[in-house]
Amino acid sequence: MEIAERAQALALKIRKHKAGIETEEATKNAFVMPFIGTVLGYDVFNPGEVIPEFTADVGTKKGEKIDYAIVHDGQVQVLIEVKKINDPLRIEHASQLFRYFAVTNARIAILTNGEVYEFYTDLDAPNRMDSKPFLVLNFSDIDDTLLPELAKLAKDSFNLESVISAAGELKYIGQLKRVLVGQFKQPEDDWVRFLTTRVYDGSFTQRVRDQFAPLVDKAMRQFLNEQVNDRLKNALGGPDAFVSVSADATEPVADASPPVVSLDSGSGDVQTTGEELDGYRVVRAIVCGEVPAARIVARDTKTYFGVLLDDNNRKPIARLWFNRAKKYLGVFDENKVETRIPINSIEDIYAHADHLRRTVLRYLGKELAGAETPAEANAVPL
Repeated sequence: MEIAERAQALALKIRKHKAGIETEEATKNAFVMPFIGTVLGYDVFNPGEVIPEFTADVGTKKGEKIDYAIVHDGQVQVLIEVKKINDPLRIEHASQLFRYFAVTNARIAILTNGEVYEFYTDLDAPNRMDSKPFLVLNFSDIDDTLLPELAKLAKDSFNLESVISAAGELKYIGQLKRVLVGQFKQPEDDWVRFLTTRVYDGSFTQRVRDQFAPLVDKAMRQFLNEQVNDRLKNALGGPDAFVSVSADATEPVADASPPVVSLDSGSGDVQTTGEELDGYRVVRAIVCGEVPAARIVARDTKTYFGVLLDDNNRKPIARLWFNRAKKYLGVFDENKVETRIPINSIEDIYAHADHLRRTVLRYLGKELAGAETPAEANAVPL
């Protein structure tokens, strides 16, 4: 199993169980140990690989402990400090990491609440942990572009030098992306001023600010949608292909001409592949006998390619899990619980045509006469 699949399995576990986790200790057991053991591949019960409650006395500070130290080649390489799930991470939480970082051989420090992992090193000053992370991995919305970097810390592919050499670029790219995401969500005054003064010759007064703030917001959303539209039009087969992209992924797409593809909100890194679009066309071909093709909408995300009825998240028809070595078709039962079925090719989707049609008919309040649920012997229930 590749690291992307292992990470997605942990993300699913976190989504299912985090509401019932109330303590730091429970966070460690439920989420952090699986991260170390399952995702990174270390034996959490082997003190030669993972040291819990790691102690390295610092000056007058005696007996302080770091939650975990990961050992590779006989040396402590990674320090991990854990906080309770749902607690926001702040640099104040990392005081022990700062102290331990200076007196061990570790070059990587991780601050986590079991869902968000902040990775630190010593880019600014040797043997002194930076105040800002070079990488932030959020299991509620995994950025697949970061997984190759995470793999460099895994037991079977450990490459510390490569991590350190890439850390500087990762640090600033990550920060810049987070700034841009913030500006696209809610432009700040400085951002509004910067753009307004490029197109407006008068003084930037409060009245002008009030006039241009909504224009800047609208222009940025339209620009992003146009960029996505251009990319998807190319993927769908040229400039004549129709693509509609919602500025807000929770809003229905107004024009219902097929095919319709919508990208997840804020997911500028999403890349729709030709294979995903082929799978979408197969699903649409299967179910368009039950509903007009225009109502069958695709929404691509970083982790899967979804097919929805009426662009409604509450009406999922199928999910195409193609961003991995092994492909899966996600289908839904009457309770909207997803089951992933391994497939070898796009054509294998046709074997589950009855299930897909039945899903659509349930949303329409109908039943597929005479059809029984096919046995999914190879299904992987979630």
